[in-house]
Amino acid sequence: MRYRLSILLIFGVLQFSFAQQSLPQRKTIETDRRNIRLDVPLTNSIRKAFKDGTRDLSGKPGPNYWQLRTDYTILATLNPATQVIYGTEKIDVYNNSKEELTQILLRLDHNIFRSDVPRGFSTPAETTEGMVVTSLIIDGRKVDLGAIPSNDRNAPARLGIAGLNRTLATVTLNTPVKAGSKITLEIEWNTKLPGGPNGSGHRMTQRWENTLFQPTQWFPRVAKYDDLRGWETSVYLGPSEFYNNFGKFDVRITVPAGWLVSGTGLLQNSKEVLSPAILQRLANITTTDEEVTIVGESERGAGTATATGETLTWHFVADQVNDFAWATSRDFIWKATRANIPEKGYIPIHMFYLPARAGLFENAGKITRHALEFYSSLWAPYPFPQLTLQDGPSAGMEYPMVINSNQGAADHETAHQWWPMMVGNNETRYGWMDEGFNQFMNILSDADAEGKPYSLDGLGQRYGKTSGSENEAPMMWSANDAGPGYRFQTYGKAPLMLSMLGGMVGDEAVLKAMKAYTKAWSFKHPSPWDYMFFMNQALGQNLEWFWYYWLFTTESVDGSIRDVQSSRGMTRVVVHQAGQMPSPVVLKVEFEESGPAIGNMPNAKPIDKNTVIVTWPADVWFNGSRTFNADLTLGERKIKKITLDPYGRFPDAEVKDNVWMAK
Repeated sequence: MRYRLSILLIFGVLQFSFAQQSLPQRKTIETDRRNIRLDVPLTNSIRKAFKDGTRDLSGKPGPNYWQLRTDYTILATLNPATQVIYGTEKIDVYNNSKEELTQILLRLDHNIFRSDVPRGFSTPAETTEGMVVTSLIIDGRKVDLGAIPSNDRNAPARLGIAGLNRTLATVTLNTPVKAGSKITLEIEWNTKLPGGPNGSGHRMTQRWENTLFQPTQWFPRVAKYDDLRGWETSVYLGPSEFYNNFGKFDVRITVPAGWLVSGTGLLQNSKEVLSPAILQRLANITTTDEEVTIVGESERGAGTATATGETLTWHFVADQVNDFAWATSRDFIWKATRANIPEKGYIPIHMFYLPARAGLFENAGKITRHALEFYSSLWAPYPFPQLTLQDGPSAGMEYPMVINSNQGAADHETAHQWWPMMVGNNETRYGWMDEGFNQFMNILSDADAEGKPYSLDGLGQRYGKTSGSENEAPMMWSANDAGPGYRFQTYGKAPLMLSMLGGMVGDEAVLKAMKAYTKAWSFKHPSPWDYMFFMNQALGQNLEWFWYYWLFTTESVDGSIRDVQSSRGMTRVVVHQAGQMPSPVVLKVEFEESGPAIGNMPNAKPIDKNTVIVTWPADVWFNGSRTFNADLTLGERKIKKITLDPYGRFPDAEVKDNVWMAK
């Protein structure tokens, strides 16, 4: 036995030694060559969509595209003393898919306030019982809320529900919802709105004491069901937000008389809840750019601002929206102004805020008006009949026709009316299609508001400082699970990506393509692949290599000038890329002021009498080389300076080696 073990050990050592000798030894951190990937990965879900014809390689909705519709009728009553909302709702679910539904998934986001649920980097202001469902009826049949669903797959389907104490519950149906048919859910529930000083993160604090309430994601909702992966099963963890079906909301909210209520949609019964004087002022909002005071500080209360009575029920209706939010307070000041929307005309902008916070709303109307008008011209006309700013503990959050914001985030939150309220992106997975595009368009809006041209120079190059961080998740990694890199992945990286794209095809071409993309996917639900392929078509280039490196990796370019040699009117610039991401080669060549005429090159563009920009496309790297000989045939005039990536569009950790100066 000992002899046999010795032989085996010797044989193993020889094998290991042989393997060590046969493998090439890496002598430097950087490899001599690189393999450039030219296509994007396709997941099973997008392959299925292409096969079924619901999506198309053109990036447009396919001929068989469909989406569910969910219509809500909600009756809600707020008790300020207990801080509890009591609600009943009816949800009509229209199965526009091509398959039967054997389950319905419900989002119970307020269960995040329970003590026994997982959450991300958010802390509720208060631990509550969460979303307490007291009754559930499916097409007239009452569901036993206490029954334990069977795990026996061979047993007949039985009507039941699991996960009522989670943020995502599953209703098992005993009779499937056939394709093209409808099912109705009737739910009774209650939830306490958390308040106090200890909340951190959006939506984690939803009231100030018992005088102002700002409910968000406050009612049971049907989860999104799409052609890609069926039910969206991402649980609500706090940071990443939502992905909802479009539909109609008919909502009645009962509060004490004297309390003002704002919310998604149009108020249907203003004559029943407002005093005659307030009604008259409302009629004048869209006649002037000046702010109109609807309810002043001295005019609040029942009989002055509102009708009299013990309670009043405010009735709002909104169609073709994917959520509903509202706010209420006995102390609100109500002001309004207007915005002029292309193809629509003037719409009202409402502002509800506390008197002590008036300074935070001093410029809110002006900023919001600019945002609505600017983004309407940039992408598509604002599609909704009004917009409301609501004061409260969450000072940066968006819902259809509602932004929980003061002037500080007014531009950013208004931009969300385009995504995801108009273009229904999946924020739980691909937050960059929502927050990232938003950050990009905010740059354009800020410049326009200041009356100056926008500039995206330097942004793409900046990513080189972040690339390689172990905290950074790729943009295609689920935003819900991005960990400490969530904010950069979701908010920060997309503007840098679009800076590089503009550096290749032109910023105006990018904006034109995204405008067309907005039109194609309005009130639909695009995937990242739809966006990528649409942009390829709109820009007339196969940019899959570009999307691959920005969206699926955390690689950078890291370009540099290695050498410059001139001889007989030709200058060879040796450009090197240490990173895995390729990019075009863009050289800014500056000449001495005197000398022979500067020659012409097909890929050269003069920018003044002594300077030209010379560009080679990214495909010069597709052979795997890390060096490229950029040969300048611009004549005999002496070159004094050459700059690689002069506009700072391509990710680069060290930019000092991008400049060559003549000695």
